[in-house]
Amino acid sequence: MKVTEHLDRAKRPLISYEIIPPVRGGKVQRLLDVVEALLPYEPPFIDITSHAAQVVYEESGEGIRRRVTRKRPGTLGVCALLQNKYNIDAVPHVLCRGFTREETEDFLIELNYLGIDNVLAVQGDDSGYEKPLRDGRSANRYASDLVSQIRDMNAARYLSEDLADAEASDFCVGVGGYPEKHFECPNIEEEIRVALRKVEAGADYIVTQMFFDNSYYHEYVARCREAGITIPIIPGLKILTSKAQVASLPRNFFLEIPSELTDEVAAADPKHVMEIGVNWARKQAEDLLNHNVPSLHFYIMQRSKAIRSLLEQLDL
Repeated sequence: MKVTEHLDRAKRPLISYEIIPPVRGGKVQRLLDVVEALLPYEPPFIDITSHAAQVVYEESGEGIRRRVTRKRPGTLGVCALLQNKYNIDAVPHVLCRGFTREETEDFLIELNYLGIDNVLAVQGDDSGYEKPLRDGRSANRYASDLVSQIRDMNAARYLSEDLADAEASDFCVGVGGYPEKHFECPNIEEEIRVALRKVEAGADYIVTQMFFDNSYYHEYVARCREAGITIPIIPGLKILTSKAQVASLPRNFFLEIPSELTDEVAAADPKHVMEIGVNWARKQAEDLLNHNVPSLHFYIMQRSKAIRSLLEQLDL
């Protein structure tokens, strides 16, 4: 089922999640344990991140060796498990950076064959490695370009022009939104213009980057609506669980953590930080639900303890 159909049919607030595949060679069972821990809460859909190749440098007997590798393959396999083992709709992330348009088309064809109805089209992080484009291959630069390619496939328009009787896909397309603006945007006004371009390209819904101050989300939604964006805007939340995240989350995701939260975490015993993070997320969730958000989306990666603690406290 499409994400938009889940939202339209919901009789109660929906809670969805984002998980990350294991590292290369890692055990998938740890991730499946997380999914199984969420089953009692009936997740309607789960996002699975994708990861492009990146450059790593390793010491060898001949000096420093440069190697290109994908540290977290497996997105397609995790999608298949979610769909077929757990009957949960999978939402794989599809990236611009690190993949050619031809590779993207192949990936989308495989998703379509698996019966996956949803994708999240994102530009992707700069991994420090830019794949060379050989043999006439091309790449999507922006998420709006990627959305356009997916919409072309939904209209049975493939990159090859000589496909007879091509079958149309029917993907529901989500895109990212940035309440505190994407770090590459000079201001929030440009951020809204970027969101509008994604919508005009054919996006069906927006899920936001994590935030810890709900005022950013409310203002972002208001600006989007003023710009003519009418599709659902799902808020993305993260439960802070360690002191280290006070520095790492702003550094990696270019967001602000309110001083009220950071001061409480700084003064706390490390073993109590997750409890503080859960309480903060509960207040955020309750406020958002009181504002009739279409759903709540939690970035949980490969851990379920904090989100289960939160869900036990929410009146859903």
